Amino acid sequence: MLALLRTFSWQELRHHPWRSAAAVAAVMLGVALAFAVHVINTSALDEFSQAVRAVNGQPDLELRAMQGPLPEALYGPLASHPQVVRASPWLELSTLAQVDAPPTTLPTTPPATAATVVPAPAPARVVLRVVGADALLLPAVAPALMPRAFATSERLAMLAPATVFLNAAALQALGLAIDGSGPAQLQLQAGPHGSHTVRVAGTVAAGGAPLAVMDIGAAQDLWGQGGRLTRIDLQLQPGADRTAFAQALQSLPGWPANAVLAEPGDAVQRIGNLSRAYRVNLTVLALVALFTGAFLVFSVLALSVAQRAPQFALLAVLGATPRQRLALVLAESALLGLVGSAAGIALGTALAATALQLLGGDLGGGYFAGVQPTLHWSGPAALLYGALGVVAALVGGWWPARAARNLPPAQTLKGLGATAGPGAGATTGIILIAAGALLASAPPIFGIALAAYVAIGLLLVGGIALLPWGMAWLLHRLRPLAASHLLLMLPLERARHMRGTAAIAVGGVVASLSLAVALTVMVASFRGSVTQWLDAVLPSPLYVRSALSAAGGESALLPPGFDEAVAQLPGVDRVQPLRIGPLQLDAARPALTLMSRPLGSDPARALPLVGAALPVPEGRMGVYISEAVVDLYGLQPGMEWPALSRSFSPLKHDGQAQSALFFIAGVWRDYARQSGTVAMDRADYLRL
Repeated sequence: MLALLRTFSWQELRHHPWRSAAAVAAVMLGVALAFAVHVINTSALDEFSQAVRAVNGQPDLELRAMQGPLPEALYGPLASHPQVVRASPWLELSTLAQVDAPPTTLPTTPPATAATVVPAPAPARVVLRVVGADALLLPAVAPALMPRAFATSERLAMLAPATVFLNAAALQALGLAIDGSGPAQLQLQAGPHGSHTVRVAGTVAAGGAPLAVMDIGAAQDLWGQGGRLTRIDLQLQPGADRTAFAQALQSLPGWPANAVLAEPGDAVQRIGNLSRAYRVNLTVLALVALFTGAFLVFSVLALSVAQRAPQFALLAVLGATPRQRLALVLAESALLGLVGSAAGIALGTALAATALQLLGGDLGGGYFAGVQPTLHWSGPAALLYGALGVVAALVGGWWPARAARNLPPAQTLKGLGATAGPGAGATTGIILIAAGALLASAPPIFGIALAAYVAIGLLLVGGIALLPWGMAWLLHRLRPLAASHLLLMLPLERARHMRGTAAIAVGGVVASLSLAVALTVMVASFRGSVTQWLDAVLPSPLYVRSALSAAGGESALLPPGFDEAVAQLPGVDRVQPLRIGPLQLDAARPALTLMSRPLGSDPARALPLVGAALPVPEGRMGVYISEAVVDLYGLQPGMEWPALSRSFSPLKHDGQAQSALFFIAGVWRDYARQSGTVAMDRADYLRL
């Protein structure tokens, strides 16, 4: 009997290959897209983690300011603290670098008494991250940043002024030889107008984006950052409690109010959390294709079972049990899912490799800028997504398998078939739709709207489950209209008695069309909203910004008075200065964006506010937060924001006293920065 069942399935697949190929292709596409998104994100996040560990080392705690630099005066007390084994200061900044190439001297032809000096083409400028570190501490805190001098460099080149060591990415971007041959001088931009000449004395092993390492004292002198640090890394005594130590530091007299203590893994976690919603949405869109594959498996097997009903009945007469008939159809669906999943894993790997090579690991969202990840293929992940494809095929084959199991042999052999009443399908569909409506209002789980995704699936499946009942209702209403026309009556009666088959045919159209319409409406709505937002937030026809804006940080500034100079140009009607910088209020959350721009007396004209702006109380400064800040920090209009006030509190070592009490005057839409944006009037920012 088992051999007969296997032969029965094989003959079906052999005689209808194109029908099975459609289901296999749909499963393959869904698995390929989902697995490719997973591989791309995992590869990019792993590469980013390695770059962070290479540059930051593995300290126990990192001390940074909420915004701006740290005072160097903090380093002494921390380095001498009894619970601190090692404190390492760091200065980080971004600059533009280019090779300092001398003019080329070419002989003239025909020979002349003098030579012609032809300027060489301007070398390409590269955004370079400069890290100033204590060279004596690097072997212990960040071995990947330990300088490796060229053979032509002096022994103590790391301690020399105006000397840098480049990683492989910087050498490649600048066109320099890895052994130190060729040009050995760079021009580094210092401020809006000036530049510094530095000597390339060696390399470092750190990967990632273009990077330069130099002595921290030399970096402070070169850029005029004396007394300022970007961060201080702390390595504690073995067994020290990090939480208790952090609380003890914050309770010290004179401790800066805007200092933030973080653990080294927080940066990777922040990027992972920031990109999580993006990659979840991409994965869900890929799973839509997998759902389509499951529905195609359902349609293919349902049609196959309907066509092979006499054969199934004959198998039942020959001794095949209902359970064996059920297993036969499920085995066919599992085979379709297995073949589709195997092909999908191979296709997903190829897609991920191509995307990483051509597009990098950004996934189109810009989360891993500057990172060139290599492919990280995971066997467990491949098995998981392959199993997901098989499960989707089994789900699609479950109802046809039940139909084969419940087939009445005698009635089917007589050609009478079997019809099911609409009640069961209608009840199931109503239950699924009701469950989807309830889940639509459920709160997020681990910060992800998982219940909403399930709700959409239940609504779609519930609508498909209602199709037999809807077909029965529609055909019953059409029957009186076709009663006087014989040619219309025959197909109508056939469809009424075989409404399950008709529902299957209509279901494919409903599923595909509903998804297409839903995505079209969603994209069109979002595009319209973004267009309105751009008209409100970016109304100017031309924008000027620093070339370092892509690298971020406080170094991406235009010179003072630049806006006034531009305003004097002919043809310029109005100039509006805008400053954007990072604001790290919480080490466990992504950095906010602090934006200062002229808001005037009516902020609603400069920002797309959600609702009306609240009047700012006397003695307070009004700020306007984006919707993401409301979700991440639980803030609402009308509240004061002490954490933001602390970020503007002066460092005690600066000797300046100034306080700011911020009042949340409104919420606005910001489609550019999902980690949250705080907008304040430029005049208030300049006063602070």
